[in-house]
Amino acid sequence: MPLIASLVEIAPDIFDADLDLRYATANNFTGRAIYARGACYLNLEAAEKLRRAIALAAAMGLRFKLFDGFRPTEAVQALWDHTPDPEFLSNPSNGSPHSRGAAIDLTLVDSTGRELEMGTEFDAMTPASHHGALDISGEAQQNRAILLGLMTAAGWDFYQNEWWHYQLFRPRRYPTLSDVAAGTGMMA
Repeated sequence: MPLIASLVEIAPDIFDADLDLRYATANNFTGRAIYARGACYLNLEAAEKLRRAIALAAAMGLRFKLFDGFRPTEAVQALWDHTPDPEFLSNPSNGSPHSRGAAIDLTLVDSTGRELEMGTEFDAMTPASHHGALDISGEAQQNRAILLGLMTAAGWDFYQNEWWHYQLFRPRRYPTLSDVAAGTGMMA
């Protein structure tokens, strides 16, 4: 039986993380805004694990920049309709960890807010985005390893093909949610 997903807004003043919500802008692989309103949400379990990751990063003088969290089912469908690539996107018929509030896309920034080098941009649909890619710089490999270590130490699982994507273990415990069901107003 799936758990009821209550979503928590991930606001910078409460979670001490920067927001760069790419799907609320044209600065994403589709070249257009997918969300009508930029906001970041996670389910309760994921929000607590993000708090833990933030604390671990802070101890190293680092912060997170968040690109996406909860993704309504309408947005999952819009991304799939644009680029139906199962290596990088969830097929809407399978449900997405994002549409369950159980996934976060993020990177690390230093104390000045500068993104650490990760070898590719967020949402680069290329093998160079995979964890363990060897065709990126040593600095990028090291930064990805730091991100992976922080997130896994905080209890997150990772997706092999995207250095930026982390999700809860067994995310299907939570139901997929549309914008209306979640009450986020992101697609309106």
